[in-house]
Amino acid sequence: MGGEMSNLPNHDLNTAAKGPRDFDPSTPASVRSATWARIRHFTGLDRAIGFTVLARGWSTLAGVVTVLLIARFLSPAEQGYYYTFSSLVALQIVFELGFSFVILQLAAHERAQLHILATGEISGEFVAHSRLASVLQKSVRWYSVAALIMAVSLLPAGFYFFSVHQHAAENVVWKLPWICVVLAATFTFQMDPVFSFLEGCGLVSDVAHMRFGQAAAGSLLAWAALVLHHGLFAPAMVITGQVMVGGVFLLSKRSLLLPLLRRKTGPNAIGWRREIWPFQWRIAVSWFCGYFIFQLFNPVLFAYQGAAAAGRMGMSLSIATALSAVALAWMSTKASPFGNMIALGDFASLDRIFFRTLVQSSILFVFGGMILLTALVIVEHRLPHLASRVLSAPIFALLLLTALLNHIIFSEALYLRAHKKEPFLFLSILVAILTGSSTLVTGKLWGADGVAIGYFLCSGVFGSAYGTFIFVTLRRKWHKFKLSASVEEPTTAGF
Repeated sequence: MGGEMSNLPNHDLNTAAKGPRDFDPSTPASVRSATWARIRHFTGLDRAIGFTVLARGWSTLAGVVTVLLIARFLSPAEQGYYYTFSSLVALQIVFELGFSFVILQLAAHERAQLHILATGEISGEFVAHSRLASVLQKSVRWYSVAALIMAVSLLPAGFYFFSVHQHAAENVVWKLPWICVVLAATFTFQMDPVFSFLEGCGLVSDVAHMRFGQAAAGSLLAWAALVLHHGLFAPAMVITGQVMVGGVFLLSKRSLLLPLLRRKTGPNAIGWRREIWPFQWRIAVSWFCGYFIFQLFNPVLFAYQGAAAAGRMGMSLSIATALSAVALAWMSTKASPFGNMIALGDFASLDRIFFRTLVQSSILFVFGGMILLTALVIVEHRLPHLASRVLSAPIFALLLLTALLNHIIFSEALYLRAHKKEPFLFLSILVAILTGSSTLVTGKLWGADGVAIGYFLCSGVFGSAYGTFIFVTLRRKWHKFKLSASVEEPTTAGF
């Protein structure tokens, strides 16, 4: 794939190891190049991470602008509809069932036996080629049906919800904007599996670049809708921008995708019941639990302590989440290469790159957290009215520490899931029950401070300790088993 191949970690992390013929140290440009190579080697920064950070950084900054425009151009009632649109559309996780991550790993494991040229041509093992085509074909069929079910479910559900809770005094025109946002979400829902498939094929930096374009286009269209006094169309415009950029991107990859969609897989097709569903349903349950773990705080605080308490917790969590998203970019872009290495049995490279990336991303998180915490302490002394919009510095520090521990859990989970297994199912259910119960009790009795402490103990301390125990145990067990199997059956590949 030319440029795409350079995004594999074992290429990126070795870019500093150049011989004396690669540059002339006496040339300033060569010195700069060598310095940049050393920086990339130390930080783990590559094109995939760079574009992912840009996309998430843009989303964070654009979110600030969007909030200001909403306050300027929308009434309080319209603002409620605006955010409720987004909350209802987020229910697409129910229809997605975690399949996108499964697709990525399936494609990564099959792609390890193949060579994909920049022109889209594929060479290599015939069976792996057919199985790769089967992954794409099944994912397109699954999401086409799921998108239709999602549309026919969300449209009437939204009409019922908003009709029942609408007040005559609000006079908000919401029906057409709601139709538009559901239809736009249906299109982007169908594109997501293909993006995951392409990441699994090694096009990690290409997809990250595309997602940055999606974030920028969506924000610009939403801002235009707000400024032109069509604010309730802004959520649909965000998704429409993503559809436009994503559609152009998929057209540019048609030389790879179309032959795979047309290929006859025959007896080499991926078996849904045997190979996909056992992995997928566990991922689906884990993701569903995560939805409750991280989304329950604000509704509980709103109900028991009022909107102001919920707002402080919401803003504090959004800041911590933004930092987590940037740090996780270092690890999430390695999901496809990890799958390749596991399929090839290259556990030495897998462990070296994983632990290096974990250290790099954790250091980044700690550094960013220290900056945020220092800024909050300064604001508390200089601008107390502004600091009152977030939690106090000690509680905010506790949220950041919890987010750091969760970052380690997410990284360990990604490593293990790259084996096409989901060993964190029981842990996800248990942490969801503990965190949810803690939030309900502490939110009523002690407010946001109690919720944050309970979150730290249940998800941070217990979750990270149990998760790390699972990681250490299964990493040793699986790799020992694979190495033994490779000695006894050297022709066996993959799982």
